[in-house]
Amino acid sequence: MSGRVVILGIYVTDLAFRASRMPLIGETIAGSTFAMGPGGKGSNQAVAAARAGGDVVFCTRLGNDAFGEIARATWQAEGITARASTLDGVATGAAHIFVEEGTGHNAIIVAAGAAGTMDASDADAIEADIAAAQVFVTQLEQPVAAARRGLEIARRHGVTTVLNPAPALALPDDIFTLCDYVTPNETEAAALTGIEIRTADDARRAADVLLDKGAGAVIVTLGEAGALLHSRTQSVWVPAFRCGPVVETAGAGDGFTGGFAAALARGDDPLQALRFGCALAGISVTRPGTAPSMPYRAEVEDVLAAAASTAPTAATR
Repeated sequence: MSGRVVILGIYVTDLAFRASRMPLIGETIAGSTFAMGPGGKGSNQAVAAARAGGDVVFCTRLGNDAFGEIARATWQAEGITARASTLDGVATGAAHIFVEEGTGHNAIIVAAGAAGTMDASDADAIEADIAAAQVFVTQLEQPVAAARRGLEIARRHGVTTVLNPAPALALPDDIFTLCDYVTPNETEAAALTGIEIRTADDARRAADVLLDKGAGAVIVTLGEAGALLHSRTQSVWVPAFRCGPVVETAGAGDGFTGGFAAALARGDDPLQALRFGCALAGISVTRPGTAPSMPYRAEVEDVLAAAASTAPTAATR
């Protein structure tokens, strides 16, 4: 069984440079590798959800250029239905990704390009797609007005809503009342709540702040420490899945969100979907790239099957 996932967000072409360290201002250093490929949080999540078995619709804006052609070819290859308008005179977005050799840690600069001009009308144009979906996902790389309208439409049609608040921005409290799930990482959770995240208990306190703002449930992703699912009725920490040496962490959060959404859409309960998303992210960090690193559903299920004897640490209240 698969379910429909509608994602509103941005596409950018990733330009990834690998080197031993970041250069200082005014300094030039030699890198070891360069790669170009599809990226952008929304598009990465769409690829992850599609490879995880979801029936995916992705909405964005592109420029009339070579990077836009890469986007459309990517979605066609992945079986993603694209609702992407093309703008003349505005470039398709791009991202500079620095990857630190040895750790896979990254630093990213995103220029949204055409997708940065999105507004509420983009969500209005896909209302029929949203109404027919099981899950709607959006983020904050495109203007908040577009994300908010998508959440409002999904809520009106009874569709499960997922907000990935990345990058972290100041948000009005009432946007959280539109969200069944909010999925920040530890940095984003700290920015949204003012609580520094060092432990699972810190994550729980931050999640409580977001629940008080109206979120239905909060998932704080903690990188190599795993993820926390926190709601009014349960608080469950799921350890990360160790799937091999870490090559690159860029895209892992997108993989988690896309996998989580696909699992919810096909009927998994929230904890099952959380574990699926964590396993997907655990595989993705062992591979280079963002969208290209996303595994397929069978690979994720193999990891889950191998770890079936390991139960998550849980505290239910």
